[in-house]
Amino acid sequence: MRTATGLRYDTGDACSAYEDAFSHLQMATLTGAIGTGSKWLLDRIVGGIAATGINPNVLTFLGLVVNFGAAASFAVGKFFLGATIIFFAGFLDMLDGQVARRQNRVTAFGAFYDSTLDRYADMALYMGLLVYYSVSGRTPYVVLAAVATAGSVMVSYARARAESLIPLCKVGFMERPERLVLLIIGGVFNRMAPVLWVIAVVSTITVIHRIVFTWQETRAGRTLPGIRLSL
Repeated sequence: MRTATGLRYDTGDACSAYEDAFSHLQMATLTGAIGTGSKWLLDRIVGGIAATGINPNVLTFLGLVVNFGAAASFAVGKFFLGATIIFFAGFLDMLDGQVARRQNRVTAFGAFYDSTLDRYADMALYMGLLVYYSVSGRTPYVVLAAVATAGSVMVSYARARAESLIPLCKVGFMERPERLVLLIIGGVFNRMAPVLWVIAVVSTITVIHRIVFTWQETRAGRTLPGIRLSL
């Protein structure tokens, strides 16, 4: 509070506003710096790998092999190690597409190959959990892991099958990235059972959502050229 020539000036709000603005500016600057630094590092890694001339499909296959390692860790109850390996496998999964674009080797087969091996990787992770719960004699969790496996596969299948009829079917929440993040969380915090419940339930809801959405789209006639179906 300041006074001058009989007038009163309250500087408290102004100082508070300035501090808030400065704090937000610092946060934005820090976030931007992290983002820029991460992009710079990723670009260097992608550039270095692309310069070797390695086929992006090899990176895709390596990602599958790494996921097998995560599945093996799950099978023996080493959830934290499994989660760490999944994180690394996700990095490889991101690299193959980036390297393919850098090398101008993006192909329709590459997309198909990547998607197919992703399905194997997903099933391997759940099989690891199935083995762990089976050996532990925890039958209810074996069933739960099996339902989560079926739900995960069906989410991907429902979209693939729907998009052979309609232009796009990305409705629903439980896509592969969300499932992997949940498995990582379950492994890091040793809370795999609750994570499997979430995956099983939300995946099933997502599949139902996609069935209903595809029915609505085909009924409205919004199908791909050459498709003539009535439901």
